[in-house]
Amino acid sequence: MLKKQKEKPIKGFRIGTVQASVFMNTAEKDGKKLKIPSVSFQKRFVDEKGEWQTTNKLNLNDIPKAILVLNEAYRYLLLKERQGE
Repeated sequence: MLKKQKEKPIKGFRIGTVQASVFMNTAEKDGKKLKIPSVSFQKRFVDEKGEWQTTNKLNLNDIPKAILVLNEAYRYLLLKERQGE
């Protein structure tokens, strides 16, 4: 059985209101601890009431920003893996 433990982000990448966060979750399987990388993506915006909200829906101009932050998160994880971390 796989038991997961929620972690805080270890790295974040942001362009304007578009953000990707890198997590290194730990899990246990058959008595062995595993590190499982993951990336979350979000966009922040102000709603009609003036309050900040979070979404994963993008406008046309958000797409290049999303590609860049996700690419940076991917690059970060690849470099971390190559360094044996």
